Amino acid sequence: MNTNIHIGSCAWTYDDWRGSFYPADLPKSRWLAWYARVFNAVEIDSTFYASPPANTVARWLGEAPPHFRFTCKAPKTITHQLRLRGCEKLLADFLETMQPLHRHIGAVLMLPPGFAPERDATALRDFVLALPHGWRFAIEFRHADWHQPRFVKLLEDHGVCWAWTDMTSVADQDQAPFGFLSETADFLYVRLMGDLKTKYGAGGKRVFQYKERLWSRAAAIESWAVRLHKQAEHVKAIHILCSNHYEGFAPVTCRELGGRLGVEITLPATVAPELGPKGPRQMKLL
Repeated sequence: MNTNIHIGSCAWTYDDWRGSFYPADLPKSRWLAWYARVFNAVEIDSTFYASPPANTVARWLGEAPPHFRFTCKAPKTITHQLRLRGCEKLLADFLETMQPLHRHIGAVLMLPPGFAPERDATALRDFVLALPHGWRFAIEFRHADWHQPRFVKLLEDHGVCWAWTDMTSVADQDQAPFGFLSETADFLYVRLMGDLKTKYGAGGKRVFQYKERLWSRAAAIESWAVRLHKQAEHVKAIHILCSNHYEGFAPVTCRELGGRLGVEITLPATVAPELGPKGPRQMKLL
């Protein structure tokens, strides 16, 4: 097993996974322990909405095997409300809350929304300069205007990871691993998200049930595997987090990519076997 590659999903609490990944009668309080028997990483989504209570962090710590890695989203008060401005105390408080998990945390992810260089370059610089030592941070930029050498150098100078995010459509899946992917730290943070424009329908409601693979991104997975295999030779760690929406069912995406990277993932018997070739399936709508 490649011990510097950590691969998992963008959360572990999906209700759709009851009966399709988790046993139908397994209490939700035991889901993380079950999940950690299969994968060696997960992205904590709930921290985006609020800092967790101390007893929750303690429970996560108790259920994490020594090799397991969490990544966590910074609270939206930092990224969305304050937009990385004047948030040093809030970030310090959040990190203090997460301190018991410190040795298990691969990175803290910042997702500043709608950031634009002409308006937010100074805020980004000040935020990066003020980041505390002793933690690993990653920032996801979703706008191409940030693809400039000066921003790459800013992150590189301070060891902050430029998160690599694949949000291509299924039709354009072979393009994602060859976009603007800057290496600015001694680790990589890779998010396979899928085309978010197809995730929600009218009124912002989720369109699909995520219980099995609904469409194949075999070409993208193969290309990502080739690229990440090369990167693994000279970075300390690679954190790969897969969204359900990437192929319809993150556990299968993790297994397919992990197998190509030397991280063998055996899914539980609750996961239905795929019938026929691993191509697109009939999409199950909500």
